[in-house]
Amino acid sequence: MADWLDVIDENALADGEHVLVDVDGIDVAVFKLEGQFYALEDVCTHDGAEIASGRLEGDELVCPRHGARFCIKTGAVKSPPAYEDIVCFPVRVEHGRVQVRDGAGD
Repeated sequence: MADWLDVIDENALADGEHVLVDVDGIDVAVFKLEGQFYALEDVCTHDGAEIASGRLEGDELVCPRHGARFCIKTGAVKSPPAYEDIVCFPVRVEHGRVQVRDGAGD
């Protein structure tokens, strides 16, 4: 059964910022964009390297190593050299706290 994990206060991040959290042993990047929160596994599907340190361009995260692009809202790959989507995690705000649910894809 999946549980919601308390991550941060909903006002802790400015738009375009992110925080890394551990969700059941998986590194997850939680981004704030246009007042909404999104959570992706912190791994580029092209080569397995971290991706959270990449730059945001609109709603796309650009991998700092080889330039693959991913939608932070859905994890969908937008350009090569990656061809597989990044795993997304459900996110919600409850009582002013951002929460991420473990068990992505449940």
